[in-house]
Amino acid sequence: MNVTVICVGKLKERFWAEAQGEYVKRLSSFCKLQIVELSEERLPADPSPALIQNALRKEAEAIRAKIPPRSHVVAMCVEGVLRSSEALADTLRGGAWGGDSAAKGVVFLLGGSFGLDEALKAEADERLSMSPMTFPHHLARVMVLEQLYRAFQILRGSPYHK
Repeated sequence: MNVTVICVGKLKERFWAEAQGEYVKRLSSFCKLQIVELSEERLPADPSPALIQNALRKEAEAIRAKIPPRSHVVAMCVEGVLRSSEALADTLRGGAWGGDSAAKGVVFLLGGSFGLDEALKAEADERLSMSPMTFPHHLARVMVLEQLYRAFQILRGSPYHK
């Protein structure tokens, strides 16, 4: 299975990069994983709503350019559907994200500090939420990778998921 994680914002802190690297290594035996980092648009300290929307539109254009053709696109956003780890594993098992379906893989979209453009979220095949709480976008990236690893471990019947 092809899995692409498109992220707005670069990992600057070593601990985030190390956590990402650990899950990239763990996932390598389950899927072909690609992490795509895009630059976050620079904004002033107290941006207006119009400046934020303009930045989100520019980030969305950059994201769209990196989405592989015929991928199942999942926008990660707080208003998305909540799904348990077991349900995520069932989705992987069912092939909806590139197994036996017409999709060539799954793409997870993670926005920067202001999230994702509304139009981009509307274009996604689905919206998924990890929680109604807000997390730093760097932590959200690691959480997505961990949940993918957990889902593959559930499918394997591993004791990792207790």
